Amino acid sequence: MTSFLDKAGAFVRGLAGWRRFAVAFGAGCLSALSFAPFGLWPLLILGFAVLALLIDGAATHQRPVRSGVIAGWAFGFGQFLVGLYWVGYAFLVDAADHLWQLPFIALILPGGLALFIALAAGVAAYFWRPGWQRILLLAACYGAAEWLRGNIFTGFPWNLPGYGWAASLGILQSVSVIGVYALSLLTVLLGASLALLFAPERAKAWPLPAALVALFVAMWIGGAVRLSKDVPDVPGVHLRLVQPNVPQQDKYLPDLRAQHWRELMDLSLAKGPSPAPTHIIWPESAPPFLLAREAAALDGVALLTANRVLMTGAARVDIEPGKQPVFYNSFYIFAHGGQLIGTYDKFHLVPFGEYVPDFLRKLGLSNIVNIPGSFGFGTGPVTFSVPDAPPVGPLICYEILFPGEVTAKNRPQWIVNVTDDSWFGPPSSSGPYQHLLIARVRAIEEGLPVARDANTGISAVIDPMGRIVAELGSGRVGVVDSPLPVALPETVFAKFGETGFLLMLIFCAAAGSFWPGATGGRRTR
Repeated sequence: MTSFLDKAGAFVRGLAGWRRFAVAFGAGCLSALSFAPFGLWPLLILGFAVLALLIDGAATHQRPVRSGVIAGWAFGFGQFLVGLYWVGYAFLVDAADHLWQLPFIALILPGGLALFIALAAGVAAYFWRPGWQRILLLAACYGAAEWLRGNIFTGFPWNLPGYGWAASLGILQSVSVIGVYALSLLTVLLGASLALLFAPERAKAWPLPAALVALFVAMWIGGAVRLSKDVPDVPGVHLRLVQPNVPQQDKYLPDLRAQHWRELMDLSLAKGPSPAPTHIIWPESAPPFLLAREAAALDGVALLTANRVLMTGAARVDIEPGKQPVFYNSFYIFAHGGQLIGTYDKFHLVPFGEYVPDFLRKLGLSNIVNIPGSFGFGTGPVTFSVPDAPPVGPLICYEILFPGEVTAKNRPQWIVNVTDDSWFGPPSSSGPYQHLLIARVRAIEEGLPVARDANTGISAVIDPMGRIVAELGSGRVGVVDSPLPVALPETVFAKFGETGFLLMLIFCAAAGSFWPGATGGRRTR
């Protein structure tokens, strides 16, 4: 066994040229199978071990930083290419206008995101040195790069390493304390530490991977204990999530708009199990027109809300004399009798989906949502008072992605996340499953239940520990009738945000550089 580990480690470290690139790319591709719906988390752990071994080899090259950057970029490109393949479906909805952009997006999106991993690997390779401390340094670099990916240039924190634990709700409970960025850093640290077992130094270095395995076992046990507790329901609140399953290419066809509206109304009024719904939720942009400008539709809303509350995503427009109309991706709350009591505008817009920077627009690129120009930006999270229910915080689609940015200062008691995942492709596509998992992780982080209503699925009511109370699968027409779980007390993460992640980052960076026995600086030969 010892001989095999030594030979396997030496083989990976000794790779060069296209072989190094191919192995890094393949490891990245396989690591993406840890994300929903597959949940093969061992592949993610092993992928980070391979990356660490490749940087081990890069450190012996004439140009270690360059070799590390190439290995990191290839790993990231493989992971994002496989994990985010479904993004391409959005460019097929209006193929006449957007199909030509697909090859560019298929390369630019995973390739651009992979630059963050390349940066992490390059910095790690520059400071690489013998000893187990290098593993801490790699985890710090990777964790910092993932935080940058989620925050700069509007941010795109999809498929963070922490989401690789999709198959273990127990381990995911840890985000209620440390958040998903910190869990991502620990995940990289666990995987990379296994590289120490593939070298003669394992006799001295094995305590690090052993300690990390023990840590994750403890996290799983702690999560299992947390999940053993029941969460009660809010008295008197009965939700109905409407899932019309309208294909995106059919949604705004003039001949079908009236039919789509009737389907929304019929599903909302359909008989279901007792008691009757008190709060009806429609998905993102559910009305196939500008709802606030359709008098007949508003009359229908008034009838529907005679003794109920309706919450719905809907496009709206601001028109000022002498100026271009500004469209918003919005969320409306209608109280009894159709009284509009709240309007919320989406503030985290999807790049290339809902807005395109002006300099790219001049090159001929346009957003895939068919409106003049880009959507306007909202001002940020809000909390609304709702009749007969606890205060609610709305989020539209993409906004559920951002840890620590999903609630206003006056904390809501539940989150409504409306989305239209028909952009993500057929029911078998990975996109809706990944999006659902992200919503579950936000619920755990914040200790808040989430009512997630998707046009084509997956619609679900999620309790504050991330458990699914009721759901309707992707590609189905129907409703989700469910009680509303109560919110938990404010979690550690909700109180302190990314403080735990920052402390871990500082510790790993400092220990990797200044721990007794670490020489610091670039490795000498």
